[in-house]
Amino acid sequence: WFRKAEQGGFLWPGFGENIRVLDWVLRRCDNEQDIGEKSPVGIIPKKSALNLEGLDEEIDWDQLFSTPNRFWNEEVKELRSYFENQVGKSLPEEIEKQLDDLQKRFDEQ
Repeated sequence: WFRKAEQGGFLWPGFGENIRVLDWVLRRCDNEQDIGEKSPVGIIPKKSALNLEGLDEEIDWDQLFSTPNRFWNEEVKELRSYFENQVGKSLPEEIEKQLDDLQKRFDEQ
């Protein structure tokens, strides 16, 4: 939600609109069907699944939910570095596995 558009502004309209995302998350937790789609980073909302009614600005949906390889490869690299420096050998294996799996999903794209 804190990604910026090429023009410099934020892709999501702001903190006050996060209730729209929380609504989607809670509906997912309630097993509502057909509101999400798979992406390399996990399940993301389908375009029709977020209530965008009443927003003052138009959402660039494709850019907001894009998963650019370059960005995510850097993100995985930064996360690994952070965990190595901050947690070291105490990092749970499952977190390391999740990072490996995330990297693999982008490598396969």
